[in-house]
Amino acid sequence: MVHCVSILGSTGSIGRQTLDVISRLPEIQVAALTAGTNVSRMAEQCRQYHPALAVMATREAAQALQRTISDLPIRVAWGEEGLIEAATAAAADCVITAVVGMVGLKPTLAAIRAGKRIGLANKETLVCAGELVMFEAEKFGVEIIPVDSEHSAIYQCLMGCGDRREVKRLILTCSGGPFFGMTREELKTVTKADALKHPNWKMGAKITIDCATLMNKGLEVIEAMRLYRMPLDQVDVVIHRQSIIHSMVEFADGAVMAQMGTPDMRLPIQLALTYPQRIPSPAEGLDLLSCGSLTFQKPDLDSFPCLALAYSCARRGGTACPAMNGANEEAVAMFLRDEIGFYDIYRLVSQGVDAVPFVPNPTLEEILEADRLAREAVRRLSHQ
Repeated sequence: MVHCVSILGSTGSIGRQTLDVISRLPEIQVAALTAGTNVSRMAEQCRQYHPALAVMATREAAQALQRTISDLPIRVAWGEEGLIEAATAAAADCVITAVVGMVGLKPTLAAIRAGKRIGLANKETLVCAGELVMFEAEKFGVEIIPVDSEHSAIYQCLMGCGDRREVKRLILTCSGGPFFGMTREELKTVTKADALKHPNWKMGAKITIDCATLMNKGLEVIEAMRLYRMPLDQVDVVIHRQSIIHSMVEFADGAVMAQMGTPDMRLPIQLALTYPQRIPSPAEGLDLLSCGSLTFQKPDLDSFPCLALAYSCARRGGTACPAMNGANEEAVAMFLRDEIGFYDIYRLVSQGVDAVPFVPNPTLEEILEADRLAREAVRRLSHQ
């Protein structure tokens, strides 16, 4: 079990649930909290959890927070520098990376180099720079424990598996999102409000839209490849509407192990904090007699082409993955501002990837440049 935590993205869904778990574990202290621009929520968290450092995304938000908590002995910082300071705080032995998007990459690398356990909820880190991140983790002897429910499930199924040659495939489950079963024609007219109605999980807006397009599952496929060092053809996706089985591992002898539980993110969050221990959780236990039938189906790659695009970029490797991720972040932001339609997300992401010069073995700087160019391309192409 860890003793002191920095939470990057404390005011978002994962960050808030992490603090809820910590509030029930008095042995865990909070070293630093970081947020975007939600000053009021950050101020509340500072008063409840007393971090030594609070970080906001902008100077203006940091100044507003400083005024709000001027009576507290908490240092306030802002921007990327502040994020990295929070990620490397001397008192913390664990960093929960719950920020959304590429902004999490540099702080995660900094935390790894500082020897912190990583509770990874920022999938973009491994999608965009997985080989680099895993190399650094091995070099510094750092544990990366996934917080995503699917990757936590796989992590748990692999506990005690010392030889990865025993693994035949990883099976990521997918709820199918709010539009499961709809045709391309029906999906042409869906709205932002429709896309934000996830059937099983309460999450932030960006990841909820990614679930609606199935891009989230595509990102998780790439993340699984990197995190578990598995070839792409050994990572599969099945639609499992009930979100009771969070993912599975099939072994060479044909045995399949599944991790089951209620759809509550506090379960994987707590495991990342307490591993290798398991302790009572605030989440409701799974009642097998009332959870109903469990069903499995193939994903519809025609109606949801973002998943197929992610597989294509994963096969290509190099800068294709950071370009896809950056283009997707930009396109989803436009959709959330009602600037484009649902299928424009796929169109713009696909075109954005094609617009970025391909580099097969990119450096960190080339990864960040691919991200920047893809975002620029999406903004330009959205006006055509």
